[in-house]
Amino acid sequence: MNQVIGKSVNRKDGRAKVTGQATYGAEHQIPNLVHGYLVTATIANGSIRNIDTQQAAATPGVIAVFTHKNPPKIFKPTNNWMTSKIYEARLPLSDNKIHYAGQIVGLVVADTFERARDAAHQIKIEYETHSPQINAQKANYQQATSIFGEDMEYLAGEFETGDISVSGAATVEAIYTTETEIHSPMEPHALVAHWDNNDSVTIYEPTQWVKGSQRTYAELCGVPQEQVRIVSPYIGGAFGCKAFPWSHGVLCVAAAREIKRPLKVVVSRRQMTANTGHRSQTEQTIRLAANKDGKLRAIKHIAKSCTSPVEVFPEPCTGITPVIYATPNMHLKQEIAVLNVGTPTFMRAPGENPGMFALESAMDELAWELNIDPVELRLRNETKEHQRTKLPFSAKHFAECLKIGAEKFGWSDRQMQPRSQQQGELLVGWGMAAAAFPALRNRAEAKIRLLPDGIAHVLTSANDVGTGAYTVIAMTAAETLGLPVENIRVELGDSIMPNGGMAGGSQMTATLTPAVLTACQKVLETAKAQNAKEAFANLRESGLTAYEATASSAPGEEGKKFAFNSWGAHFCEVTVDEEIARLRVTRWVSVINIGRVLNSKTAASQIRGGVIMGIGQALMEECHFDPNIGYPVVYDLATYHFPAHADIPRIEVSFVGEPDLNFNPMGARGCGEIGITGVAAAVTNAVYHATGKRIRSLPITPDKLL
Repeated sequence: MNQVIGKSVNRKDGRAKVTGQATYGAEHQIPNLVHGYLVTATIANGSIRNIDTQQAAATPGVIAVFTHKNPPKIFKPTNNWMTSKIYEARLPLSDNKIHYAGQIVGLVVADTFERARDAAHQIKIEYETHSPQINAQKANYQQATSIFGEDMEYLAGEFETGDISVSGAATVEAIYTTETEIHSPMEPHALVAHWDNNDSVTIYEPTQWVKGSQRTYAELCGVPQEQVRIVSPYIGGAFGCKAFPWSHGVLCVAAAREIKRPLKVVVSRRQMTANTGHRSQTEQTIRLAANKDGKLRAIKHIAKSCTSPVEVFPEPCTGITPVIYATPNMHLKQEIAVLNVGTPTFMRAPGENPGMFALESAMDELAWELNIDPVELRLRNETKEHQRTKLPFSAKHFAECLKIGAEKFGWSDRQMQPRSQQQGELLVGWGMAAAAFPALRNRAEAKIRLLPDGIAHVLTSANDVGTGAYTVIAMTAAETLGLPVENIRVELGDSIMPNGGMAGGSQMTATLTPAVLTACQKVLETAKAQNAKEAFANLRESGLTAYEATASSAPGEEGKKFAFNSWGAHFCEVTVDEEIARLRVTRWVSVINIGRVLNSKTAASQIRGGVIMGIGQALMEECHFDPNIGYPVVYDLATYHFPAHADIPRIEVSFVGEPDLNFNPMGARGCGEIGITGVAAAVTNAVYHATGKRIRSLPITPDKLL
């Protein structure tokens, strides 16, 4: 067998991307294409009293103007998270009500983008305005429930065991807050919808779930699923905001059908800040009680987040808490309030990321209170089971992550007093935090075709959000068939191909590669061959055009025996110039346990990407809303601050552990999201070591250090 798995392999899609050959959603060129421009509300709460579109409709080149007075026909979908889903339960242009600033209130279609934009600005709207609720501090919070139903109630449902009021030799109780974050993918939200005789439609749109989008658009349009084709071979960043159709997509597809022309809609950066999702701000109360030896006696974790009037989405911060540290007494509660803002949604490690910022910050505070090394405190409290499901963890190497990370970083040289390490005039701080993320897996299918030219062709509707799916799919096929990676051609992101599952929840690799493995084994059986070389010889003798096989893979009963999770530890160094309150992250080590690492190059890249995103959360990312009109005060990639190369040090990534064969036949768990968990806490913990000042509110802007 080829020894390909585990090696460092260059991206299969890399050359297409850097040479411009990769075609993204808005780049598909279709004859007779026209352009749509969104009209959005300038108030956050109220209704439209009057909307005047006469001048816009009379503008040269304008083909149609849609508002709530003449919306294109749209059917209500079932809106089930596991089958068909839209991000906003309220259909676009369904009435004259305004729920948040930036809500879509119209669509102008013209023969050019510029003419559509110009006409959109000529629409006159009179509003009936009510005071918006923008302030999370003044909102009315209620108990949240899991958005996925009872099967995944652990993500947000309340949980209590033992007596949470117990005390110990040391108790830490504090409130930790995070600000609203915006996804900010390089590729904007955009799509092209092309109807064929009003019967079938092809939609070119970046989506993390091709088959899910196909089902959803079919329901929205009132046509059979097979009459909807979704094409999404490349995605220029998503992070959770491109899993389901947004209102602009729903409107584009319906309008294209009405005007009987291919229609393109691109959401502007300004519009994206308001109506294509964000991570809600959070407020979390953590209480930890521990014995003198550091063993935890109680954990209380109460989390608050905010949602929109048009959809319910809690940020499930407490879901990760029962996974990391053992305690006989635990209380978890999630609360949610409605604000007049756009819909929050999944953003890299939803829930786990802010949840672990709070928990890992509190653990560091407890370590200082007890005068116990933070690494040692975590080792003493490691749990062997998921404390809600009571299932043992499979292939867990959390302790190894902590120990190896400490060794690689040189943690034993750390001074045990704040403000004790200096570099010239700069204060130096070392901090660490744990990383954790659930291992998810779903059902997927793949087709393998062996062709006479010696090429193996892999086809599946799954797509690559930039994580390296093209490459690990090719590597899986290459290893199983005994071929070089160069002889594998991978085709992704088209709904006419077998169902490849969702690129979300760090599940694509774990979901899809077992199906590719099985399909490769089946095609060799079909060819009556031990490997591809024999199969190609048999193919040429047979005179057939190809050998092909389709296979699927899905979770079995293993979820009833084990809890599956990935683990890690981050270690970081910061410097602080107190005179000008300048904070820099200067060194980073991450050690991660994700089962079998299929491609060491892209896996490490994923962890680095998560760390960079976490450093952005820690130091600079925040989106505030204008208290008067409710619109985000950030409006593009310049006003929303996120890290540049100069902000990021060299990030050293290592992997530990063995294949998790209880989880799937490949032994692989996902690595897209675990890299961001714990990062912000590692930074704030290092800041405390450097300065003696505990930062419990992100981001750590200079004013908080002065």
